[in-house]
Amino acid sequence: MRPVSSNILLSTLAAAALAAAAGTARADLKMCNGTSSRIGVSVGYQDKTGWTTEGWWNIPSQSCETLLKGAVPSRFIYVHAVDYDRGGEWAGTNYMCTQEKTFAIRGVQDCQKRGYKRAGYFEVDTGEARDWTIRLTDPDETSKGR
Repeated sequence: MRPVSSNILLSTLAAAALAAAAGTARADLKMCNGTSSRIGVSVGYQDKTGWTTEGWWNIPSQSCETLLKGAVPSRFIYVHAVDYDRGGEWAGTNYMCTQEKTFAIRGVQDCQKRGYKRAGYFEVDTGEARDWTIRLTDPDETSKGR
């Protein structure tokens, strides 16, 4: 690891302070857990080099986490989440690769042949937004129109 020049570090800190003072909004992909359980989340997306799935983020009940920092990488984001406390999952019909522990997997083909699990992800259309928040709720809450 190369040492960081103090001038570069001070310039970076000064730029960060100016951006914060100016109220510059960050562009991130966030997940809010509106359930009464702890959840685990993985996401899939397509960037300039192809498909990627990443996980697991552990999100406590009634809290939000940043999943990906910077501009949302693609219009369509795919989500697979599991309820740690009550069981069950949020899944869909778009199949991508996953595994039990923390992961970043390139490609969505031949998951099992490559030693990964195959899981269904649901699609979220961000409408080309640079900043997006996905909110998961308890199943009984969605039927109430919340």
